[in-house]
Amino acid sequence: MKFKNIIGCFLFMILLISGQTFAQTIALRAGNLIDPATGTASQNQIILVKDGKITDVGPNVKILPGTEIIDLSQAWVLPGLMDAHAHLTLNFQYLGAGLEGIYLKESTAMRALHGLHTAMNVLHVGFTTVRDVGNDANYAAIDLRDAINIGWFTGPTILTTGKIIAPFGGQSRRIPPEQGPFWLHEYIDADGEDEIRKAVRQNIYYGADAIKMVADNSAFYYSEQEIRVAVEEAHAAGLPVSVHVMEGEAARNVILGGADSIEHGFTLSDELLQLMKEKGTVLVGTDFPADHLARLDPSGEFIESAKEMGNKIIDRLKRAHKIGVKLVFGTDTVANLPGKNRGEMMLDYLAIWEAAGIPPTDTLRAMTVDAARFLQVEKMRGAIAKGLAADIIATTENPLDDLQALRKLMFVMKNGKVFRHDR
Repeated sequence: MKFKNIIGCFLFMILLISGQTFAQTIALRAGNLIDPATGTASQNQIILVKDGKITDVGPNVKILPGTEIIDLSQAWVLPGLMDAHAHLTLNFQYLGAGLEGIYLKESTAMRALHGLHTAMNVLHVGFTTVRDVGNDANYAAIDLRDAINIGWFTGPTILTTGKIIAPFGGQSRRIPPEQGPFWLHEYIDADGEDEIRKAVRQNIYYGADAIKMVADNSAFYYSEQEIRVAVEEAHAAGLPVSVHVMEGEAARNVILGGADSIEHGFTLSDELLQLMKEKGTVLVGTDFPADHLARLDPSGEFIESAKEMGNKIIDRLKRAHKIGVKLVFGTDTVANLPGKNRGEMMLDYLAIWEAAGIPPTDTLRAMTVDAARFLQVEKMRGAIAKGLAADIIATTENPLDDLQALRKLMFVMKNGKVFRHDR
């Protein structure tokens, strides 16, 4: 008997450590169930959830005795939101010293703890999947991802890119030689094909889910062939490649080199946007509101005018949508605004998509099914369908009519666990 008790306790501890329990079935009564793929809503649907996954969906799903019932009959229910360009562990609170100042003030452990705080805020406003695209010190976001996956902490599903791969210098500018290359805390210097292959392999070794590169931070930038080498190496391991680039020949090299996405691309020409459409290159536009830009660089050294750049971003987003470039929602929030947490700031980007004249249905797709496809998780997440993870949110108003309804969130479920239910 004692032996059986010991075994039972041991198995229970394993379940606790793994974050798994034998959960009962949950039935969600969805008054209005939104399908972002079609931009339609079905009324009076039932969603069955068990062991973190959706087991059935429909108007006539049978609810067995003992099932926990959650009433969302007055709500608008849809898949959890996704942000494809986030920096969970980064906060530009040392703006005067630039990015480098963070290395002098915060350890990798502190950066991970900051990321945990951000992750909880992000989940609270409905983002159930987030891709962290670097600037996470010494792979802090990977540890954060793993800790949340184990079940130790609350947060969204996190995908990571590891350290950012760039030509010499990362995204720093003219660090005195005596200081040494301390940008290597967050970047990998990679010049030439062999160094690029090694950098991609290093990130894969340490557990990255994707690869992030910087193409045009300096006067020198990656060639088409160098981009192609990174893409070949990453794709062979099943990982996509995203590249930070703004415009011009550097952007052309990124597109022709076969990168999966351009990040930012604030001043892309129509010609390059058309080329992106032809090649299937996704635009993760990180479409900053002007007040966010002003906070990011109050000195104006990097951004000549927050308002002017904000208008350029809206214009580029409008042109990209009109041309038919594949759009995926991404924010790039890195400096907290007074009185707002990171999750609330991410929702500020909705106004930019509205200002660009993009219909709510297209924006919702960019935040759910299209994002899931780009992040290569469409077989696990991104829709409310049988067999997929139960990442579900609900609002009090219809986001198909007004995108700002996403701010009126009242329910968040991730992997079948309820994290928020405002009754």
